[in-house]
Amino acid sequence: MLKISWPQSLSGTVTISGSKNAALPLLAAWLFFEKFTLHNVPKIGDVMTFLSIVESLWVEVIWEGNTVTYNTTKLSIAHINRDKIKKIRVGIFLFPALLARLWALEIPFPGGCNIGKRPIDEHLDAFTAFGYENMGEGENIAFQGKDHHQDITLRANFAVTATENILMMAALRKGKTTIELAAIEPHVLNLIDFYTSLWVNITVNYNHSIIVEGNPNISHQEAEATVICDYIESGTFIVLGALTAEPSIRIEWARISDLTSFLRKCEDAWVRFDTDKEHDTITVYNSRTSLKPTNIQTNIFPGFPTDLQSPFALMLTQAEWISRIHEVLFEWRLNWLIEVEKMKGHIAIMNPHEAMIFGRTHLKWTTVSSWDLRAGVTMIIAGMISRGDTLITNVEYIERGYEDIVGKISSLWGIIEKVD
Repeated sequence: MLKISWPQSLSGTVTISGSKNAALPLLAAWLFFEKFTLHNVPKIGDVMTFLSIVESLWVEVIWEGNTVTYNTTKLSIAHINRDKIKKIRVGIFLFPALLARLWALEIPFPGGCNIGKRPIDEHLDAFTAFGYENMGEGENIAFQGKDHHQDITLRANFAVTATENILMMAALRKGKTTIELAAIEPHVLNLIDFYTSLWVNITVNYNHSIIVEGNPNISHQEAEATVICDYIESGTFIVLGALTAEPSIRIEWARISDLTSFLRKCEDAWVRFDTDKEHDTITVYNSRTSLKPTNIQTNIFPGFPTDLQSPFALMLTQAEWISRIHEVLFEWRLNWLIEVEKMKGHIAIMNPHEAMIFGRTHLKWTTVSSWDLRAGVTMIIAGMISRGDTLITNVEYIERGYEDIVGKISSLWGIIEKVD
C-alpha cells in the first residue's frame, strides 16, 4: 500500500527509465542466442517475472546495474515455470525462439492487466503460417514442428505483441515475411533496430506494412542491444509536473519524438512546458489553475497513446468545464474512473469506450485501488492533488511497469511512502 500526503510541491529533475514494452520482446529475442547482453533494462515487476520464467528454462541470468546478460547454452523446457506464465501476457513471447530451437512448446494461456479482451488470434495464425502445428487444447497453447521457410504474408491488425512475435520469427529464418497492418510503436521499432544491427533487411512502409528478409546465417553465439527509454513514463511525469510542480520539474531522456500527439493535446489543455530536442529534455511548469478542457481519442501510434489515457483524464478533472474521453482500443479501460468518483470527482462513464469529465473538481482523500498499472500510477497523481492523506491498494500493478516510482517522486520532493 502507498500513502500520499498533502500538500505537494515538486521540483527537480527526473530521469526516465527503460521501457517495459521495449524490454520484454528484446528479452525474448535473446533466447535465439547463446549469450546476449541487454542495457537499460528497467527493474520492474513484469521484467522480473519474465526473467524468472527464463531462469526456469535453465538460462543463466546476470544483473549488473540495469544491464542483463544471458547464457542459454543449457536451454531446456523441462521445468518451465507455468504458474508465472499465467501472471503476465508476454509469456506468448516464448514461442519464436523456443519453437526455432526446440521445435515444440506448450504453455498455459498468459495473464495480464484487467483492461478488456486481448485475443491472441494473430499470434496463433502466425505460428501456423510459419509451418508449426497447433496442438493446443482448453487453456493451453501448444505448437510443434519446424518452419517451412516459405515466403508468407500475415496481418497483425495493429496488435503490438503480435507484430513483435512475427518479427522475431521472421528475422532469423530463410524466406521473406510481409506483415500487413503492423504496429509501429516505438518499442516495435526498437526491436527492428536490433535486428537491422545484425544485418537483417527490414523495411517499414507508410501503409503500416513491414517486410522482413530473413537472415538465417546470423551467428547465434552472441548479441547485444539497448532498451529505449519509456515515453509512457515520460508522459506520466508531464502530467505530474503540470499538476504539482513548484515551479517546474525537468524530465531527462523524455523521448520527445514519440510524444507528438500527447504533447499536442497538452498544448490544447494549456499545459505549460518547454522542450529541448537536442538534449531530449522537457521542462514542465505548474499549469493547474489555467488548464482548459479538451477531448481525447486514443489510437494506435502515432495517435494518442492508450497508456496515457488515464493520467491525462485525471488532469482534465482540474480543467474548467467538460472534457470527453474516447478509449478506442480497449473496452472497459475507463473503469478506473470509479476510483476518481470515490475522491468526489465528477465523472460520467457513458459506455465501455466513452466518458465525460466534469471539472474543475477539488478531489478528496480516501482509500483507492489500482485497476491496472497505468491507472495505478494515475491514482498516485490523484492522491498528490487531493486534500488529506490518500491510500492506494494493489500497488503491485504499479510496480509491474514503473521502475522505483516512489524513489523518483521522492527525489522531486514528493511526499509518498510505502506502508503496511
